[in-house]
Amino acid sequence: MAGKIVADTLEHSTAGSIATNYVVEGSAKAWVRFNASSGTPTANDSLNFSSFTDHAVGNHTISFSSSFSNSNYAFLIGASVVGTDARVAYNTNDAPATGSFRIGTVNSSFSVTDATHSSVGFMGDLA
Repeated sequence: MAGKIVADTLEHSTAGSIATNYVVEGSAKAWVRFNASSGTPTANDSLNFSSFTDHAVGNHTISFSSSFSNSNYAFLIGASVVGTDARVAYNTNDAPATGSFRIGTVNSSFSVTDATHSSVGFMGDLA
């Protein structure tokens, strides 16, 4: 049996209350933490993530289980390689899509590399 809960406010017994629109509009709708150092990206943990496409070293597409309603969602990216410095750069050759997002990973010398600890979070409205 399907149910429906309608509420304008969520209240915790000691932490206070919050408007439900903050939870709906202000929460990450998708995220993934992954390791690509073995050559193939592997998700350590995730939400609303379905798969990776591994295009080449340091070049991956993340696919969502549920698509966004448009491609204007916000994203946050970070990465590191154990023992060295790494950065993650948005791949400007591929604009964000409602069902996927493509990133590139480079090291401190701006050479393409597969990072050990990469995290990407997405905020926006789901379709």
